[in-house]
Amino acid sequence: MAKILLVEDQEMNRDMLSRRLRKRGYDVEVAVDGAEGVEKARSETPDLILMDMSLPVMDGWEATRTLKADEATQSIPVVALTAHAMSSDREKALEAGCDAYETKPVELKRLLATMEELLASAS
Repeated sequence: MAKILLVEDQEMNRDMLSRRLRKRGYDVEVAVDGAEGVEKARSETPDLILMDMSLPVMDGWEATRTLKADEATQSIPVVALTAHAMSSDREKALEAGCDAYETKPVELKRLLATMEELLASAS
């Protein structure tokens, strides 16, 4: 099954989402800030990254731009996860290099469909 990197600073969100993904057979790695997310993306080579955009140390916007500028990680699909549901936030996420955009609270069924679509097109 696919390896997912979940970059999320809120412990409750991180625990809930990682448990739900593991229950569905995904191998889940976690990072608690953008800098750790970039580091783990480089060392763990996940199949897909779920990126919270409001992160400490390095925010999700900057972490995504960093990953998409790096030849080693630029092809990994990134799904933006954010509580900001404005259309301008969606555009900002896509401009930063995110491949998809999901709002919080996460609607698991929709997120899984997005993930499957991105994983299928990446392989």
